[in-house]
Amino acid sequence: MTPRVVAVVVTYNRRELLTEALTALAAQTRRPDAVVVVDNASSDGTADLVRERFGDVELVELTDNTGGAGGFAVGIAQALDQDANLIWLMDDDTVPEPAALAALLSARERSPAPPALVASRVVWTDGREHPMNTPRTKPGAGRAELSAAAAAGCTPIRSASFVSVLVDAEAVRERGLPIADYFLWNDDFEFTTRLLRGRVGLYCPASVVVHKTKTFGGTDVDPGDRFYFEVRNKVWLFTRSRGLAPVERSLYAASTLRRWARTYAGSADRTTLRRGLKKGLWDGVRNGPRPTEELLRDVKSP
Repeated sequence: MTPRVVAVVVTYNRRELLTEALTALAAQTRRPDAVVVVDNASSDGTADLVRERFGDVELVELTDNTGGAGGFAVGIAQALDQDANLIWLMDDDTVPEPAALAALLSARERSPAPPALVASRVVWTDGREHPMNTPRTKPGAGRAELSAAAAAGCTPIRSASFVSVLVDAEAVRERGLPIADYFLWNDDFEFTTRLLRGRVGLYCPASVVVHKTKTFGGTDVDPGDRFYFEVRNKVWLFTRSRGLAPVERSLYAASTLRRWARTYAGSADRTTLRRGLKKGLWDGVRNGPRPTEELLRDVKSP
């Protein structure tokens, strides 16, 4: 049976980049069966652009900016309502090359065990591998698992970003939507580790997308005020998420502390980072994320 693929693109005030992304989706050698655009209350005419230039796209307009986490939660729920078998997730600054989706589907078909997700190779505008979006290789993958992934032209992974990942809809129905209260940062890490715990995840280098971020860099680039979300959400992830096993929590927590130290050492505004660290730790420990359904109940336009 040919799977029904629904692409979900989350956007906020980047109509030019969104135009590139939607044009690239329409140019796929294997086009998605439907495209859902979630507009996070943009103020730059994004919704009008989609209606006027991309009439076959389903537009979901939110009354408030719910961040990437809320946007993807809404978009994935919409795709599930459309009886999607597979959901292709990407940001509005992601431009897939023409064979990107076909390569993801080919990898799924060649995999001996059905994967819960398949992630694309993400490059920057100059063709370099984008360090911000490199999937985490699965630690301790055995010979059989490595061989099975290689049969599909892939490698096994433990997590992926929302910059071009094809997820199995049944796995989402079982494990749940992204947690909207994360707003931004670590929402994709939490969601994909939860989806992949005990399941197969693949990195497919034959599927290539260009991530048109303003600058080239990894997750240890100075985030300024956004460091609050990094800290709070990591606390939530390590203390409340079902995505990581106990040993994994320890390993990833140690890695996180090392990265925070590098970020702080290289920052020109350590006062801001200290403020974000203090508030993020306080909010992360004091309260957990609110239920996604409750948070998104009233943000859709009628």
